[in-house]
Amino acid sequence: MTLPLILVVAVADNGVIGRDNRLLWRLRTDLRRFKELTWGKPMIMGRKTFQSIGKPLPGRETIVLTRDPGFAVEGVHVARTWDEALAKGEEIAVRMGADAIAVAGGAEIYALALPLVKRIHLTEVHTAPDGDATFPAFDRSAFTEMRRSDHPKAGDDEHPFTFIDLERRSRSCQG
Repeated sequence: MTLPLILVVAVADNGVIGRDNRLLWRLRTDLRRFKELTWGKPMIMGRKTFQSIGKPLPGRETIVLTRDPGFAVEGVHVARTWDEALAKGEEIAVRMGADAIAVAGGAEIYALALPLVKRIHLTEVHTAPDGDATFPAFDRSAFTEMRRSDHPKAGDDEHPFTFIDLERRSRSCQG
């Protein structure tokens, strides 16, 4: 891959990212951030995540990674393997003039992406709901925290939350 892979995720304090294929909180500020981070980029997501959104999002091109041989939606690129999703993301990014490929969930897709991501745009949601989808464990020491901003519960944000931008540390050459 020549373009960086970025991961955009909102995670509760207990690691939960969803239940019954839906988000468990309402954070208008985080939705605006998601739009800003993914605008003009190809986005890779799983079928369940796409179905929870219900349609391709404007200003981005969606690549759905699925094992379902019958899945097809107008305006959506379908990939059957992770490598195929990455190749389509790269091809679309070049055509769009994008500077990165975004990964937008769910848990299985995040697990595939974590070893390859350059940046993680993490929203820590300060609540601990019951859920059936959790963010995979990863080595946080492999990343440098570049930015952090705390946000209180207010207005259209039903929980306090923290935006954290992590950048993968350079891998040193050995030999």
